[in-house]
Amino acid sequence: MQDTTIPHWLSKQADISPHCSAIELVNGQRLTFEELKNQSQTYAKKLADWGVKEGFHVAILSTNKQEMIVAIHALSYLKAVAVLLNIRLTKDELMYQLNDADVCFLIYPEELKDKASSLSIKHQASYTEIHQRHPKKIALAKEIRLNDPFTIMYTSGTTGFPKGVIHTYGNHWWSAIGSALNLGIHDQDKWLAALPLFHVSGLSILIRSVIYGMPVYLLEKFNKKAVHQAIINDGVTIVSVVTVMLQQLVEELGTNQYPTTLRCFLLGGGPAPLPLLKQAKKLNVPVFQSFGMTETASQIVTLNANDALKKVGSAGKALFPAQVKVESSDQTIGEIYVKGPMVTSGYYKKPEATNKILKDGWLATGDLGYLDDEGFLYVVDRRNDLIISGGENIYPSEIESVLSGHPAIKEAGVTGISDDKWGEVPIAFVVTNTQIAFDEVMNYLREHIANYKLPKEIHEVAALPRNASNKLVRSQLRHIRKE
Repeated sequence: MQDTTIPHWLSKQADISPHCSAIELVNGQRLTFEELKNQSQTYAKKLADWGVKEGFHVAILSTNKQEMIVAIHALSYLKAVAVLLNIRLTKDELMYQLNDADVCFLIYPEELKDKASSLSIKHQASYTEIHQRHPKKIALAKEIRLNDPFTIMYTSGTTGFPKGVIHTYGNHWWSAIGSALNLGIHDQDKWLAALPLFHVSGLSILIRSVIYGMPVYLLEKFNKKAVHQAIINDGVTIVSVVTVMLQQLVEELGTNQYPTTLRCFLLGGGPAPLPLLKQAKKLNVPVFQSFGMTETASQIVTLNANDALKKVGSAGKALFPAQVKVESSDQTIGEIYVKGPMVTSGYYKKPEATNKILKDGWLATGDLGYLDDEGFLYVVDRRNDLIISGGENIYPSEIESVLSGHPAIKEAGVTGISDDKWGEVPIAFVVTNTQIAFDEVMNYLREHIANYKLPKEIHEVAALPRNASNKLVRSQLRHIRKE
C-alpha cells in the first residue's frame, strides 16, 4: 500500500455525482459534491495565499460547521496535515497540542476568536478572514497517496500527556471500506453527524461521505429533538451515537416507532448498559454496537445487521480488512488487540509510546474483553478503569449497567477509590429521575451482582462528567466526590 495512489476522493466523487447532496443542514440548505469540491479548491488556494504549503501542520479549532468540512478538504488539496482540536480544552491543554504537533497555522470560526487569540500561534485567522483573501494560482493535488499523513488527533490523555495519533489517507480509506463491507451502502443513505468532527467518530462520517457519494446531515451539536426530527422527516438512515445519546433518543421516542428507513444507530464510545440495549430491541430500534478508538480511525469491530438481535451486548466481529484477538492468562477476559490497514502507524514524535502499543502490526488497545465461542467480541472495560478489590477484578461498566436498569436511575458512573483493607473499592454516581433512597438502590444491586462488587458509596449528582463526544470520563468522578 506504500506507493498506492488514487484520484483525489472529493474530485472523483464530484465527477461521478456532481449534483448529489454532500452536506445537508437543519435549515434546509444543501451543498452538492460539485459545490463542495469547488469551495474546497478555492479555499485551498486562499490558504496557499496565506502561506500554507505542502507538509505544513494546520490546526482547526471549530464546532461542526460547513466551513470546517471545506477547510479539511482544502488542506488535502494542498497536501497539508489537519490537526483537529477539541474546543472544550483549556488554553494550556491546547497549547500543549499545538506545540507538540508543530502547528504553524490556526483556523477558527468567529465565535471562537477570543479562545483562539489567547493561543500563542503567530499565524491564525477566522474562516471569514481566509474567505476574504485572494486565491493563489497554484496546482492542487489531483491524487491521494494512501500512506501520506492526512490528520492528527490527540488522545484524551487520561493517563499522562495526550498523544497525537497520525492518520494516513489509507487509514481513513480502509476504515470507510471496512464499514461499507459490514453495513452496506444503500442508494438512499444519509448519515447524521452530531458527534464532533474533531473526534475520529465524527470525521470518519465525512470521509465515508466522499467515498460512498452519500450526504451528511450535519448538526453543530447533539440535540435529541433535532436528531429525532431528522430521522422522522428528513430521511436520515444512519446515526452515529454514544450511550447517553442513545438513552435520550429512546426516551424521546417513547412508545412510538422509527420509520423503516432508519437502518442503523452505530453505537460506540464504550460498553452500553444491557437494559438500554434490551429496551431498544423491544422498540425495534436498530442498534449496532461497535468498538474502535482514535488509533483505529473509528470503528474496527462492529456488529452487523444479521447478528444485531441475537448478540445483544456484543461489539461484533472485526471488519473485513481487520483482525481482533484477546490475550489473557486464563483464556477469559483479557486485553483486546486489533490489526488492520485502518490502524495508525503511530504517535507523532513519540517512538517509545508507539513501540509500546504496536507490535508486529497488532495494536494493544488498553481495553478489556472476551471472545465468545463464535468469535464475537464483548468489551468489558478500559484497563485503566479496572478496579482490583481484595484480588478480585471489578469492572465499572458491569455495575453501571445494573444501576441503569433501575427505573429511577437515568445514568450511572462507577470508579474506584483507595481502601486500607481491600486496596480499592467501587463507588457510584447516579443521575436520577426521582428521589431514591440509598438502601433501596443497594437492595436492588444485591439482587444482581456479587457482594464484593457493591459500591461502598452512592452519590446522587445532577450530571456525570463527559467529554466532547459525550463519553463518560470516569477519571473525573473522584473529583466530584471531593467537592
